[in-house]
Amino acid sequence: MTDLTDIRALDAADPLAHFRDRFDLPEGVIYLDGNSLGALPREAKKRIADVVSREWGQDLIRSWNTNHWIEAPRRVGSKIAQLIGAKAAEVIATDSTSINVFKALSAAIDLNPDRPLILSETGNFPTDAYMMEGLSRLTGGRVEQKLVAPTDIPSALTEDVAVLLLTHTNYKSGRLHDMAALTKAAQAKGILVIWDLSHSAGAMPVDLNGCNVDFAVGCGYKYMNGGPGAPAFVFVAERHQNQVFPALSGWMGHANPFDFTDDYEPAAGIDRFLCGTPGILGLAGLECGVDLMLEADMAVIRNKSLALSQLFIDLVEANCPDVNLVSPRTPELRGSQISFAHERGYSVMQALIARGIIGDFRAPNVLRFGFTPLYTRFEDVWIAAMALSDIIRTGEWENEKYALRAAVT
Repeated sequence: MTDLTDIRALDAADPLAHFRDRFDLPEGVIYLDGNSLGALPREAKKRIADVVSREWGQDLIRSWNTNHWIEAPRRVGSKIAQLIGAKAAEVIATDSTSINVFKALSAAIDLNPDRPLILSETGNFPTDAYMMEGLSRLTGGRVEQKLVAPTDIPSALTEDVAVLLLTHTNYKSGRLHDMAALTKAAQAKGILVIWDLSHSAGAMPVDLNGCNVDFAVGCGYKYMNGGPGAPAFVFVAERHQNQVFPALSGWMGHANPFDFTDDYEPAAGIDRFLCGTPGILGLAGLECGVDLMLEADMAVIRNKSLALSQLFIDLVEANCPDVNLVSPRTPELRGSQISFAHERGYSVMQALIARGIIGDFRAPNVLRFGFTPLYTRFEDVWIAAMALSDIIRTGEWENEKYALRAAVT
């Protein structure tokens, strides 16, 4: 499909089209990087301004009670639970993804103390592997990190593995793991399983309880549109919660934090996975993004995501012979992003961004495009593909200014 009239007809028939007006999108920009940072919900602008000017500015410290700040991690977590197939009491919004990976890893090791290995795959998002490496050093080598190729995961599920940590949607290629099958296979060997949902939550249906998952973590600032550095979330299956003594035993995870006792007594349930004082501004923004997601049907979001990404693949491959598809060709095997490789991928992406078409680059040569169905139009996809073709065909990317690396790529 290359006729722009047909493309616009898809937008006219889109059941999610009305959500676009709920976001504060800049004029003249096509934003295909919501897999890195979601766009700004209009409601979040008003909500954060109110938290700053009224709740903080006028009510001051009273807001912990009068404006229910103290309840925000549980309240927002219970809403996220609806997006990921969890119970309300199994999810809490707090800290960063990296910190929550550490919490989940240390909890799983505590529950499987006689096993020496923590397992993941090569090419996983770096923070997950880095946390594994740091935890191994912290334990003095009692547990060791093991990374295997993605295709070798099933054979690596041996009885000396304490925990398997995988990212559901690969951050670079967009390839999906089979959550249900891998969780079942690992648990059959007595292995606890942690899923990183950073590139899945809010982009597609996820069913943690249906897959009997032990732990999960995820990011609040990608598809859930929570804002830069928004709090992450951690899921802990109810069957595990009260068996774990948190490695990060902060005061907000105490059973009675305002008793100010010298000894730590973990709170009951998911509250023990809190640590320090929650970031209220970040939680306010995140709650607006999550509320917006909850208004939409996740199955409809997924269907549009696959349609957008398939259109992009078709257009790019028909018009850009110098790029190679990195993402899976089979729709059911990919998340809500499409990645192509080009020998000078960074320069090509900078040329696109200069035209107001924002994706991102991942080393060594990957052009990455995220499709966020609540605000991405089919016409956006068509314009982006045509611009990519023109930039490559004309050699526009060869301008040396596009080769200068910024701190964030």
